[in-house]
Amino acid sequence: MAHLRLTGTATSQGVPVIGCHCAACSSTDPRDRRYRTSAVLYAGEARLAIDAGPDFRSQMLRAEVDRLDGILLTHEHNDHTAGIDDVRPYCFMQGVDMPVYCLPRVAGELRERFAYTFTNYPGVPRLDVRERTFGDHLDFAGLDLELLRVDHGRLPILGFRVNDLAYLTDVKTLPEQTIAALQHLDTLVISSLNHYGTHSHLSVSETMDYVTLLQPRKTILFHLSHRLGPHAEFQSTLPAGVYVGYDGMRLDL
Repeated sequence: MAHLRLTGTATSQGVPVIGCHCAACSSTDPRDRRYRTSAVLYAGEARLAIDAGPDFRSQMLRAEVDRLDGILLTHEHNDHTAGIDDVRPYCFMQGVDMPVYCLPRVAGELRERFAYTFTNYPGVPRLDVRERTFGDHLDFAGLDLELLRVDHGRLPILGFRVNDLAYLTDVKTLPEQTIAALQHLDTLVISSLNHYGTHSHLSVSETMDYVTLLQPRKTILFHLSHRLGPHAEFQSTLPAGVYVGYDGMRLDL
């Protein structure tokens, strides 16, 4: 069955945070060990990674992802792209230039920050950058991903809907056209940074406002800060149908 597996559910510092001894960072609950936000979409034998942050190698090893058929980059920030070099084993094993789907702006960032991957230097990972934009449909192994605009503060980034599941990271606001595309959801996977929010991230209460508006059957919160406290404690504060995501969580389509 096609499904989405969350391979990372933390914000940019991960959990535990270096040098922090708060309740979440000191927790022995394995659900409180969070890599930077990322996921893998499974469709038959095909695998599509959603983002490739600094934990990408560890995430792929832990999830036992032995082949990869593409990467969808939501945006260019380091916690979503810093691990792109670690696609090289897949390039070597599969004999492919790895398809990378992203906005034109993000493609420009890749060519600048990872310029060596676009040279003839032996042994580098080969990237086949395929530019996409909001409203496009990405056909992946028979699944139709509708690419949606998410506003990460002033930065427009990619989210997507596939079947009745939507995946929206680094949200601050959702444009009206995106809200229209998110009706009648079974599962909403949406970021919820902390209890206060920032100029570019939703607070828990702001996320709940979108849940009330969209009325999905089930909501999964991710891109979580250690400031939300331990998993079990945070879960106890949430309404019915809203769940704290954790690394390794499987969501069937």
